[in-house]
Amino acid sequence: MKVLFIGDIIGGPGRKITARLLPVLKQEYGGFDFIIANCENAAGGKGLTEKVMNELFSLGIDLMTSGNHIWDKKDFIHLIDEEPNLLRPANYPPSCPGSGFRVFEKKGKTLGVLNLQGRVFMPPLDCPFRKADEILDEVKDIPVLVDFHAEATSEKRVLGFYLDGRVSAFLGTHTHVQTADEEILPEGTAYITDVGMTGPHRSAIGMSLDSVIPRFLTGMPTRFEVAEDDLRLCAVLVDIDEESCKAVSIKRISVPK
Repeated sequence: MKVLFIGDIIGGPGRKITARLLPVLKQEYGGFDFIIANCENAAGGKGLTEKVMNELFSLGIDLMTSGNHIWDKKDFIHLIDEEPNLLRPANYPPSCPGSGFRVFEKKGKTLGVLNLQGRVFMPPLDCPFRKADEILDEVKDIPVLVDFHAEATSEKRVLGFYLDGRVSAFLGTHTHVQTADEEILPEGTAYITDVGMTGPHRSAIGMSLDSVIPRFLTGMPTRFEVAEDDLRLCAVLVDIDEESCKAVSIKRISVPK
């Protein structure tokens, strides 16, 4: 099973490069069984809208994961309950709209996708370790991919090893900087600390330098704007053995426009 996971898509520029390069990647790698993307920043750099969500689905993205910014567009929140192919982190309180885990089926193949959010340097939430235990205890004999939306490398590494052998892939998002530590962990889980971002890389993690620098110079609030230069698509390609549910390989991808 070949799964392409696209790192945080940032605003219009991120959607633009995704639309341009996704067909190229499909041709280069002979297609994918599932295409997943983190889309919590896809609308104006923060949050998601119905129009943007439908645009991304039209590109061939099968499933969308998210993180703390999924709540930023208030008009969109009610749709989180209505769209089965969109996840929010599972360790938000149960009363929050949406779900953090689903089993998806496509053309005879089955993949579980679990979205979690970290707690180190992040807003307080339920424990992602215990939430993962709770969900995985109910899931047997299918490949599972985890998007762990977290700030601290240490938290990502520890949870990755904690889940090693129980999930097929453990992929970090949120920091928008692709790490060069992709590997297969000892018990067969594909791992990377951060997949990186899809969008403008001549920026401050997606925001224009002209809008960010004044914040550092003055300490005063400024309005951040999505940058436009040096567009890149960052992703990983994970090959999973469906019988054992172990990862066979993980390939880091960073493609300029």
